[in-house]
Amino acid sequence: MNRRTVPILLVVVGVLLSAGAVAVPLTNHPQFCASCHTIRPSVESWEASSHKDVTCVECHVRPGLAGFLEDKVWKGLSDVAVTWFGTPTEPHDLHAHVDSDVCVRCHRAILRVSEVSSRDLPAPVNAIGLVMSHRKHMEAFGQRGRGEGCTTCHARVVHGMPVKGYPIVIPRGHVTLDMKPHYPDHPEGSVLWQSALADCVRCHDNTTVFAGTVLRKDCEVCHIEERIRDFLF
Repeated sequence: MNRRTVPILLVVVGVLLSAGAVAVPLTNHPQFCASCHTIRPSVESWEASSHKDVTCVECHVRPGLAGFLEDKVWKGLSDVAVTWFGTPTEPHDLHAHVDSDVCVRCHRAILRVSEVSSRDLPAPVNAIGLVMSHRKHMEAFGQRGRGEGCTTCHARVVHGMPVKGYPIVIPRGHVTLDMKPHYPDHPEGSVLWQSALADCVRCHDNTTVFAGTVLRKDCEVCHIEERIRDFLF
């Protein structure tokens, strides 16, 4: 390496570092994500959600160097390549995995919740309460080893719309079973269409067995027994 090479390399490194210092904050902003027509519907739904003060990268990029390189740099460059040279995915077929560890960073207290008080629930489900051990479900997902986690039940909380008169987006309890069927506003068979219809009975179907126990879908499995009895009868 001669004497002229060292200054040139230093200049190149300096330029790259300066470019990165500008590019990273810019590409972290949700409006940068919204500049892509495929992502724009997701940004618009995020802006109307309960997570509107949480940026895209806080959920979609895992903390640490590996998360930054894999989730932001590699996937980001891949998305750019597809947008410029390939066929971008239609908005209704977008599918992104959010690591449960990212969710738990803010929602760690939920792992201690086994019964949700009616005051914490929107109408009409507040009349019957909710029995839900998040820790048991997370442990079960881990044992099953199928990549399940928080978004198995909460997938549409940020990028979905309320259904059946609920004031907020909540996990679907029995979206296909009660007297008010729900018809998603997405092309039939698309990722978002399937996600909108995925509810608790995908597992609690009176057939699936976990740890030697059949997962029942009786009302009292998820709702406070005395309340559901009064509600139904």
